[in-house]
Amino acid sequence: VISELLRLEHRRSTETSESRTALQGQITALQGQVTALQAQGLARDSTHPEPLEEAGGST
Repeated sequence: VISELLRLEHRRSTETSESRTALQGQITALQGQVTALQAQGLARDSTHPEPLEEAGGST
C-alpha cells in the first residue's frame, strides 16, 4: 500500500512539474506578444501623437 502511494505521489509530482513548465512557456510567449503589441503601439503613437477625434463627437 505504501509503495503504491509513493508511486502515485511521484507521478503527481511529475505531472505538476510538467504543467509548471508548460505554463512558464505560455507566459514567455504571452510576454513576447505583449512586447510586440507595445512596440506597434509606440510606433503608431510616434506617427500620430494625438488621437483623432471621432466625427460628430463634439455635438
